[in-house]
Amino acid sequence: METHKLQAQMRNSTGKGTARALRRDGRIPAVLYGSGIDSVMLSLDTHTVQLLLRKINFAQTLLNLTVESDPPIDKTVMIKEIQIEPLSQNLRHIDFYEVNMKRKLTVTVPVVITGVSKGVEEGGVLQIIRRELDVNCLPDAIPESIVVDVTDLEIGDSIHVNELRLDGEAEIPHDVNFTIVTIVSPKRDERPAGEEEATVEAAAEK
Repeated sequence: METHKLQAQMRNSTGKGTARALRRDGRIPAVLYGSGIDSVMLSLDTHTVQLLLRKINFAQTLLNLTVESDPPIDKTVMIKEIQIEPLSQNLRHIDFYEVNMKRKLTVTVPVVITGVSKGVEEGGVLQIIRRELDVNCLPDAIPESIVVDVTDLEIGDSIHVNELRLDGEAEIPHDVNFTIVTIVSPKRDERPAGEEEATVEAAAEK
């Protein structure tokens, strides 16, 4: 998986006034934390972050964060949380956490459906129950997506979570064998046959 680079600066002061001043200067307040380090207060260039977020799914992307200090700090991190202004949609704050490359973490991965099922070709309807799944894996083995092939599904068939197989040591944690995707019968017209015929005749008389 590709690791994206990002630069940050240290900041010594906190509070709403400092955060507003940073945003006026085109920067975003941020914080870096982790299990083995003290929290580090940061700021980042707003435009750079906006460009990055357009290219990545931040919930599953590793970042090589370089903090301008003496000596420089280099950490492999992920974004834990992004705060956004409700009305303007401007970035307010970002939380980063340091990643232990030897320890599994839990990330959210999108489900991608492939194929046209036999059931759909026969008139059935494809229902996607889960569009994202939590995955436990090492940081350098985060899958971009979980591909589910529905080609062989007929009407009434389903694919459940315990049928999915991931590469390597990645696994999907679950206590219940829930449904990922299913093919259901099309809705039938439940009106009595005589009522349907009467409607057709009434339309013909107009």
